[in-house]
Amino acid sequence: MKETDWRFRVAHREAWIGLGLALFNFIWWFAFAYGLGNRPVEEYTYIFGLPDWFFYSCIVGFLVMAVLVTVVVKFFFVDVPFDEEQEENR
Repeated sequence: MKETDWRFRVAHREAWIGLGLALFNFIWWFAFAYGLGNRPVEEYTYIFGLPDWFFYSCIVGFLVMAVLVTVVVKFFFVDVPFDEEQEENR
């Protein structure tokens, strides 16, 4: 039986990390958008002219995700060669 190529294990792990980041992004957005946005309009507070639920869900959420994706790519993702010539020379 042929052993599974190590690149598939790396890709599988990185796919799960990406799925986790996407799920975290959705939960962040949903929690702030529907948690803070589920009030009467008269009770909204505003940050930079935007409703607080929008500011935290979309603006801060984008910044948090940008930092998280940068950290994950820099420290957890691995550069994987795609050509088979390097595989033979290992």
